[in-house]
Amino acid sequence: MSLESLSRILWSGLLCAGMIALTPTAKADAWDKKTVVTFNEAIEIPGMVLPAGTYVMRLVDSQSDRDIVQFFNRDQTHLYNTVLAIPDYREEPTGHTVITFEERAAGSPRAIRSWFYPGDLWGDEFIYPKVHPVAMTTASVTPPPPAPAAPAPQPQAQAAPAPAAAPAPAPAPQPIQEAKAAPAPPAPAPAPQSAPAKELPKTGSEMPLVGLLGSLAVMTGLVLKRRAV
Repeated sequence: MSLESLSRILWSGLLCAGMIALTPTAKADAWDKKTVVTFNEAIEIPGMVLPAGTYVMRLVDSQSDRDIVQFFNRDQTHLYNTVLAIPDYREEPTGHTVITFEERAAGSPRAIRSWFYPGDLWGDEFIYPKVHPVAMTTASVTPPPPAPAAPAPQPQAQAAPAPAAAPAPAPAPQPIQEAKAAPAPPAPAPAPQSAPAKELPKTGSEMPLVGLLGSLAVMTGLVLKRRAV
Protein backbone atom coordinates (compact mmCIF):
# COMPACT_ATOMS: atom_id res chain seq x y z
CA MET A 1 0.00 0.00 0.00
CA SER A 2 1.41 3.37 -1.00
CA LEU A 3 1.80 6.33 1.26
CA GLU A 4 -0.74 8.28 -0.76
CA SER A 5 -3.38 5.58 -0.31
CA LEU A 6 -2.71 5.49 3.42
CA SER A 7 -3.11 9.26 3.64
CA ARG A 8 -6.48 9.10 1.87
CA ILE A 9 -7.72 6.43 4.26
CA LEU A 10 -6.64 8.48 7.27
CA TRP A 11 -8.32 11.63 5.95
CA SER A 12 -11.49 9.74 5.20
CA GLY A 13 -11.56 8.32 8.72
CA LEU A 14 -11.01 11.73 10.28
CA LEU A 15 -13.78 13.23 8.15
CA CYS A 16 -16.22 10.51 9.15
CA ALA A 17 -15.31 10.93 12.80
CA GLY A 18 -15.90 14.67 12.55
CA MET A 19 -19.30 14.20 10.94
CA ILE A 20 -20.29 11.69 13.62
CA ALA A 21 -19.23 14.12 16.35
CA LEU A 22 -21.22 17.00 14.85
CA THR A 23 -24.39 15.06 14.06
CA PRO A 24 -25.80 14.74 17.65
CA THR A 25 -25.52 18.50 18.24
CA ALA A 26 -27.35 19.32 15.03
CA LYS A 27 -30.07 16.78 15.81
CA ALA A 28 -30.43 18.09 19.35
CA ASP A 29 -30.99 21.66 18.10
CA ALA A 30 -33.52 20.47 15.51
CA TRP A 31 -35.25 18.24 18.04
CA ASP A 32 -35.86 20.79 20.79
CA LYS A 33 -35.78 23.77 18.35
CA LYS A 34 -33.72 25.80 20.79
CA THR A 35 -33.96 29.48 19.86
CA VAL A 36 -32.29 32.46 21.51
CA VAL A 37 -34.41 35.62 21.26
CA THR A 38 -33.91 39.16 22.55
CA PHE A 39 -36.77 41.54 23.29
CA ASN A 40 -36.24 45.26 23.77
CA GLU A 41 -39.58 45.65 25.54
CA ALA A 42 -41.77 43.67 27.90
CA ILE A 43 -43.46 40.74 26.16
CA GLU A 44 -46.45 38.70 27.31
CA ILE A 45 -46.56 34.93 27.17
CA PRO A 46 -49.44 32.79 28.44
CA GLY A 47 -49.53 33.18 32.19
CA MET A 48 -47.02 35.99 32.69
CA VAL A 49 -45.13 38.98 31.27
CA LEU A 50 -41.41 38.81 30.58
CA PRO A 51 -39.43 42.04 30.94
CA ALA A 52 -37.12 43.18 28.15
CA GLY A 53 -34.08 40.89 27.84
CA THR A 54 -32.65 37.74 26.22
CA TYR A 55 -34.42 34.39 26.57
CA VAL A 56 -34.20 30.81 25.31
CA MET A 57 -37.25 29.12 23.80
CA ARG A 58 -37.27 25.38 23.26
CA LEU A 59 -39.58 22.38 23.08
CA VAL A 60 -39.95 19.90 25.91
CA ASP A 61 -38.20 16.59 25.22
CA SER A 62 -41.40 14.60 24.57
CA GLN A 63 -42.17 12.03 21.89
CA SER A 64 -45.97 12.29 22.30
CA ASP A 65 -46.49 16.07 22.39
CA ARG A 66 -44.36 18.39 20.26
CA ASP A 67 -46.17 21.60 21.20
CA ILE A 68 -45.00 22.20 24.77
CA VAL A 69 -42.74 25.28 24.84
CA GLN A 70 -40.46 26.33 27.69
CA PHE A 71 -39.06 29.81 28.35
CA PHE A 72 -35.64 30.04 30.09
CA ASN A 73 -33.24 32.81 30.91
CA ARG A 74 -30.20 33.25 28.67
CA ASP A 75 -28.06 30.73 30.60
CA GLN A 76 -30.95 28.25 30.90
CA THR A 77 -30.52 28.20 34.68
CA HIS A 78 -34.03 29.47 35.41
CA LEU A 79 -37.31 28.30 33.91
CA TYR A 80 -39.90 31.09 33.66
CA ASN A 81 -42.86 29.13 32.34
CA THR A 82 -43.94 26.01 30.45
CA VAL A 83 -46.69 26.70 27.91
CA LEU A 84 -48.97 24.27 26.10
CA ALA A 85 -49.38 25.52 22.49
CA ILE A 86 -51.28 24.26 19.43
CA PRO A 87 -49.86 23.50 15.97
CA ASP A 88 -49.72 26.42 13.52
CA TYR A 89 -49.05 26.24 9.75
CA ARG A 90 -47.42 28.62 7.25
CA GLU A 91 -47.24 28.24 3.48
CA GLU A 92 -43.59 29.18 2.94
CA PRO A 93 -40.68 28.40 5.27
CA THR A 94 -37.91 30.88 6.00
CA GLY A 95 -34.24 30.50 6.90
CA HIS A 96 -34.63 32.38 10.18
CA THR A 97 -36.82 32.36 13.25
CA VAL A 98 -40.21 34.05 12.83
CA ILE A 99 -42.24 35.30 15.83
CA THR A 100 -45.59 37.05 15.40
CA PHE A 101 -47.34 39.16 18.00
CA GLU A 102 -50.86 40.07 19.03
CA GLU A 103 -51.70 43.70 19.53
CA ARG A 104 -53.02 44.69 22.91
CA ALA A 105 -54.70 47.79 24.29
CA ALA A 106 -52.62 50.92 24.70
CA GLY A 107 -50.28 50.61 27.66
CA SER A 108 -50.36 46.78 27.62
CA PRO A 109 -47.38 44.66 26.48
CA ARG A 110 -47.53 42.85 23.15
CA ALA A 111 -48.17 39.11 23.32
CA ILE A 112 -46.39 36.37 21.36
CA ARG A 113 -48.91 34.76 19.01
CA SER A 114 -46.83 32.18 17.08
CA TRP A 115 -43.27 30.87 16.77
CA PHE A 116 -41.72 29.20 13.70
CA TYR A 117 -38.31 27.52 13.73
CA PRO A 118 -36.10 28.15 10.66
CA GLY A 119 -37.06 25.93 7.70
CA ASP A 120 -40.26 24.55 9.32
CA LEU A 121 -43.75 24.81 7.86
CA TRP A 122 -45.29 23.89 11.20
CA GLY A 123 -44.84 26.06 14.26
CA ASP A 124 -46.55 26.71 17.60
CA GLU A 125 -49.44 29.04 18.33
CA PHE A 126 -50.03 30.36 21.87
CA ILE A 127 -53.58 30.61 23.21
CA TYR A 128 -54.78 33.28 25.64
CA PRO A 129 -58.08 33.31 27.53
CA LYS A 130 -60.86 35.40 26.05
CA VAL A 131 -61.30 37.23 29.36
CA HIS A 132 -57.75 38.49 29.64
CA PRO A 133 -56.54 38.24 33.27
CA VAL A 134 -54.22 40.71 34.92
CA ALA A 135 -50.76 39.55 33.75
CA MET A 136 -47.91 39.10 36.21
CA THR A 137 -44.90 41.31 35.62
CA THR A 138 -41.62 42.02 37.35
CA ALA A 139 -41.96 45.76 36.82
CA SER A 140 -43.68 47.82 39.47
CA VAL A 141 -47.17 48.97 38.54
CA THR A 142 -48.24 52.46 39.51
CA PRO A 143 -51.75 52.35 40.94
CA PRO A 144 -54.27 54.75 39.41
CA PRO A 145 -54.85 58.01 41.30
CA PRO A 146 -57.61 57.73 43.83
CA ALA A 147 -60.98 59.05 42.80
CA PRO A 148 -61.93 62.40 44.37
CA ALA A 149 -63.87 61.97 47.54
CA ALA A 150 -67.54 62.67 47.21
CA PRO A 151 -68.71 65.76 49.20
CA ALA A 152 -70.21 64.92 52.52
CA PRO A 153 -74.01 65.12 52.41
CA GLN A 154 -75.42 68.20 54.14
CA PRO A 155 -77.80 67.49 56.98
CA GLN A 156 -81.35 68.26 55.98
CA ALA A 157 -84.00 69.51 58.30
CA GLN A 158 -86.47 66.85 58.96
CA ALA A 159 -90.08 67.43 59.84
CA ALA A 160 -90.96 66.71 63.40
CA PRO A 161 -92.61 63.37 63.62
CA ALA A 162 -96.33 63.43 64.17
CA PRO A 163 -97.32 62.69 67.75
CA ALA A 164 -98.03 59.10 68.19
CA ALA A 165 -101.65 58.25 68.69
CA ALA A 166 -102.57 57.56 72.28
CA PRO A 167 -102.82 53.86 72.81
CA ALA A 168 -106.33 52.57 73.14
CA PRO A 169 -107.28 51.82 76.76
CA ALA A 170 -106.82 48.25 77.61
CA PRO A 171 -110.14 46.44 78.13
CA ALA A 172 -111.09 46.02 81.74
CA PRO A 173 -110.43 42.55 82.98
CA GLN A 174 -113.53 40.41 82.98
CA PRO A 175 -114.39 38.74 86.29
CA ILE A 176 -113.60 35.11 86.25
CA GLN A 177 -116.52 32.99 87.27
CA GLU A 178 -115.75 29.81 88.99
CA ALA A 179 -118.03 26.87 88.43
CA LYS A 180 -119.88 25.98 91.60
CA ALA A 181 -120.38 22.41 92.54
CA ALA A 182 -123.97 21.20 92.29
CA PRO A 183 -125.65 20.90 95.73
CA ALA A 184 -125.59 17.41 97.09
CA PRO A 185 -129.01 15.70 97.08
CA PRO A 186 -130.67 15.65 100.50
CA ALA A 187 -130.09 12.56 102.51
CA PRO A 188 -133.12 10.21 102.54
CA ALA A 189 -135.31 10.55 105.58
CA PRO A 190 -134.92 7.70 108.00
CA ALA A 191 -137.65 5.08 107.84
CA PRO A 192 -140.19 5.54 110.58
CA GLN A 193 -139.80 3.05 113.33
CA SER A 194 -142.79 1.42 114.90
CA ALA A 195 -143.50 2.70 118.32
CA PRO A 196 -142.76 0.15 120.94
CA ALA A 197 -145.84 -1.45 122.49
CA LYS A 198 -146.82 0.14 125.67
CA GLU A 199 -146.69 -2.15 128.57
CA LEU A 200 -149.41 -1.98 131.15
CA PRO A 201 -148.25 -0.95 134.45
CA LYS A 202 -147.91 -3.79 136.70
CA THR A 203 -150.09 -3.82 139.81
CA GLY A 204 -148.73 -4.57 143.05
CA SER A 205 -150.57 -7.97 143.21
CA GLU A 206 -152.43 -10.45 140.90
CA MET A 207 -155.13 -11.31 143.41
CA PRO A 208 -157.82 -9.00 142.03
CA LEU A 209 -157.45 -10.61 138.61
CA VAL A 210 -157.85 -14.04 140.08
CA GLY A 211 -161.02 -12.92 141.92
CA LEU A 212 -162.43 -11.38 138.71
CA LEU A 213 -161.82 -14.55 136.78
CA GLY A 214 -163.48 -16.58 139.49
CA SER A 215 -166.54 -14.34 139.40
CA LEU A 216 -166.83 -14.63 135.66
CA ALA A 217 -166.62 -18.39 135.92
CA VAL A 218 -169.42 -18.47 138.49
CA MET A 219 -171.67 -16.27 136.45
CA THR A 220 -171.01 -18.32 133.33
CA GLY A 221 -171.99 -21.48 135.23
CA LEU A 222 -175.25 -19.97 136.47
CA VAL A 223 -176.20 -18.86 133.01
CA LEU A 224 -175.49 -22.26 131.55
CA LYS A 225 -177.48 -23.96 134.29
CA ARG A 226 -180.47 -21.72 133.82
CA ARG A 227 -180.55 -22.48 130.12
CA ALA A 228 -180.31 -26.11 130.76
CA VAL A 229 -183.49 -26.07 132.96
